[in-house]
Amino acid sequence: MKICFLMDPLESINPEKDTTYALMLSAHQKGHEIYFVARQSISILNGEVILSAIKVIPCNISDKLFEQEQQLTLTQHDIDIVFIRTDPPFNEAYLMDTWLLDRLKGVYVINQPSGLRTVNEKVWATQFTDCVPKTLVSASKDQIDQFIDQMRTVIVKPVNMFGGAGIFKLNKTDTNRQVIIETSTHYHTKEIIVQDYIHDSTVGDKRILLLGGEPIGAILRVHSESDHRNNLFAGGTTKSTTITDNDQRIINQLKPHLIELGLDFVGIDIMGDYLIEVNVTSPTCLQEMDRSDGVDRAALVIDFAIKKALQDRVLSS
Repeated sequence: MKICFLMDPLESINPEKDTTYALMLSAHQKGHEIYFVARQSISILNGEVILSAIKVIPCNISDKLFEQEQQLTLTQHDIDIVFIRTDPPFNEAYLMDTWLLDRLKGVYVINQPSGLRTVNEKVWATQFTDCVPKTLVSASKDQIDQFIDQMRTVIVKPVNMFGGAGIFKLNKTDTNRQVIIETSTHYHTKEIIVQDYIHDSTVGDKRILLLGGEPIGAILRVHSESDHRNNLFAGGTTKSTTITDNDQRIINQLKPHLIELGLDFVGIDIMGDYLIEVNVTSPTCLQEMDRSDGVDRAALVIDFAIKKALQDRVLSS
């Protein structure tokens, strides 16, 4: 099969951690053709979706991750699967790519563009009120001040960033309280997330990967001594962990919604007993999980995608 990866530049890949690279390498090892598609390389010509792509061969060599062939133009008749793996922010360029990919017929896209537009990774989870900590989404100074006064210690974070960027732990009496809120909200013109501080966060947060709504692995991310953020981008490290009954309860609540939205490969973050985030754009930590227990999860994801692509081909014929 021909598998396209819409993703950030190849030069940005860290082969020891990058989930996208693991997926590309696994697909290549299974005999499939791999194509790199950069942002804003998708067009519609006379009603037909076309992708400007580069065929690549993952090499799994530290000083040469890929062999690259010539750039070419692919139509929907040339493609079997598209993985959307570009990182946030969810901006106008990202949105346009999802609109264009909506027009692909007979091609399995993981995750579905319409589902990506529906699910903001931090806001969407707030509907599951018995799973998430007390949360405020607002740009209002009054609302934010009242919430902080009530909770006493909170976590403040932006709506559309990733990797721990822009996250603050804020105490009610912090002298930097107002400047942090003003900066985070761009002087109360942009909504932010304010959540009750979870004291179990000192233990770490758990990333669980879901495939077709079912868990395929988990890893605990633990912050460094000099930072409160557990994100690996912020210097956190990983530890082996298990999926608890409470984790499964949360997964069971999410599963039907994720399946309905066509969100087949998802990462959820759980801290203590609470769901913190649902990552649908570019879930990570696959390699860290594999190293912790020896399971080849990239192969599981590729096999799942191949099966879905074959099903879509039958339905569209």
